[in-house]
Amino acid sequence: MDLKIFCTGGTFDKVYFDALSDYQIGEPQIEWIMAQANVDFEYAIESILKKDSLEISEQDRAQIVTAVAADGCERIVVSHGTDTMPETARALQTITNKTIVLVGAMQPARFRDSDALFNTGFAVAAARLLPHGVYVAMNGQLFNADQVQKNREAGLFESK
Repeated sequence: MDLKIFCTGGTFDKVYFDALSDYQIGEPQIEWIMAQANVDFEYAIESILKKDSLEISEQDRAQIVTAVAADGCERIVVSHGTDTMPETARALQTITNKTIVLVGAMQPARFRDSDALFNTGFAVAAARLLPHGVYVAMNGQLFNADQVQKNREAGLFESK
């Protein structure tokens, strides 16, 4: 298999329930994104969690690390909520024999003006081309796991 994609929820997979004026984590959206892109290589998608990243605990992070480490694929994308993506990226640095790229979205993938489609394509390309390591792919930029932070006010990721 060329690529494994693990989904953990976050804004990427949020669904807006108008009657409730509320967002909830829905099914992983990356499946239809990959299908729409007409990707012509072998990949698999697995949902690990369906949580907002602010709700991800250290135990959840350990579950993500365990799943990624145990998988036989060497090239990994992890869709993740943006608020705690850098923390999960740093936790994944214990895995040294894979290329792991975390990706998220500032707007739900179902929204017309979402950055999810662009970010997904960027993350997939990065995972297939980069050497082993852990990276965050956001805003058309690539960051090393230990050198990234979210700038909430600006709505983007930057080097720290």
